Formats: sequence, C-alpha cells, structure tokens
Amino acid sequence: MHAIVCIKQVPDSTNVRINPETNTLMREGVESILNPFDEYALEEGLRLHDAGARLSVISMGPPQAAAVLREALARGADDAYLLSDRAFAGADTLATGYALSCAIKKIDPNPDLILFGKQAIDGDTAQVGPGVAETLGLPLLAYVRDLSVSKDGAFTATVAMDDGDEVVEGRLPAVMTVVKEAHTPRFAPLSGAIAARRAKITTWSAKDVEADTARCGLNGSPTKVVRIFPPPVKGNAERIDARKDASRAAEAVIAKLAEKGIVRK
Repeated sequence: MHAIVCIKQVPDSTNVRINPETNTLMREGVESILNPFDEYALEEGLRLHDAGARLSVISMGPPQAAAVLREALARGADDAYLLSDRAFAGADTLATGYALSCAIKKIDPNPDLILFGKQAIDGDTAQVGPGVAETLGLPLLAYVRDLSVSKDGAFTATVAMDDGDEVVEGRLPAVMTVVKEAHTPRFAPLSGAIAARRAKITTWSAKDVEADTARCGLNGSPTKVVRIFPPPVKGNAERIDARKDASRAAEAVIAKLAEKGIVRK
C-alpha cells in the first residue's frame, strides 16, 4: 500500500502581516510552520506506515518549504518531494491542485490513498484536497476523524458531520481530508530528527512533473486577489467583567448594544 500526504508550509498565524502596497503576505522575518491541519493528515499516514504502508510526503512552495518535509521525514515518512518553481507562484486552489496532481502521478501513477489536512490556516478554503480528487478522477471523503484500512484495500472511516459522526465503508483508492479531531500527532524522535537533516528531498519543477504552465501559478488561476488587508483596530473598547455576576454583566452588555441601536431592550 502506498499513501501520499500533501502538506503545506504556512506563516505562523499569530504573526501575519500584510504589505499595504502589494496586498501580499510579508513573509520576511515571519516564522513559518507546518500547517496544523496537515499534522493530523500526516499522523493518519504514519499510522498506516506503522502497519506496513509506504508513506510519501509532498509540498509545493519556495525552497524553504523543505523544512516541513524534513519534519515529516523526522516523524517517520519514507520519502519527500518538493514542488518549487516560479511557474507555480501566485497559484489559487485550482492551479495548486493541478500542480500537486501532476506531481502525485509522477510519484506513483496509482497511489492507494492521498491525504490532506481539512484546510490550510492561511487560506481557509478547504478546496485543494477536493480539487486533486477531481483532477485525478478519484473518490473523495472529507472530514475524516478516524480511519482503518485492511490489507485488501477496504477501509472504514469515521467522518465528522454537522449533526454527529457517520461511519463510511469503501475501497481504495481515494482522496481524504482529515480534521483536527483525529488522532493526536506524534513528536519526532531524536533519531528521526537527526536522520531527516541528512535525508534527500527530491525537488521538481513544472517541467519535471510535465505540468502545463498555462494551468500553473497566476496563469492558471481563474480567481485573483484584488485586495487583502488586516481588519482595522477599533479603540475605545470597554471591558465588562462577568466573573462575579454573569447576569448583571449580560444586562450591561444588552444595555450597551441598545445604546448603539443594535438591539432593543
């Protein structure tokens, strides 16, 4: 069995800054981390790896994105691939899904399972996993919180729904997105961290994965970011302490909202 986990390097969400002139994220001096949702997808892949599956990880980004791939290798992944090319710059979710699909087909034309985190914390679209499933013509199962796979490729997955959990049975191959209610991500052992520092990460360009550059990056992105900005900070806030008397605090909040005409008393 071969599982592939797609991971992403994102800016630490507590330190996001916007360039007011270019309306783009300012990454200089901002710590980058492994997308938190992808950690849960990686853990599901590692659990399959513990049972004997081959586990590959792939990411698309600038050269420094290799850091999150080394983190995945340190935790136990077998091999890592980085898609890094100026042709991929500015990609929306459609172009990203296309580029990842090209790379996945190069890694393995017939992978058994492709895993994603539910979404990335910088875009919050939850669209790339479904986009890869559509591009590769594979069935999609979203919001997986528990997964078991038998040796013959049959799987049982618990899926988080709005009104509770649903148990789904099926057969691989498939694409799945994983929620943070899944198994707790493991830490990398010291031996794994040391080995990952020396491990080879295969880096591919658009040409290497035979991607059509007209479908990559800005060229292949039908959606454009016209403007991006942090919400303005509003002053003159008033703090109402509800620790001693919650009922009185609630009345005070309602009174303030009524003053503004937001609610009627």
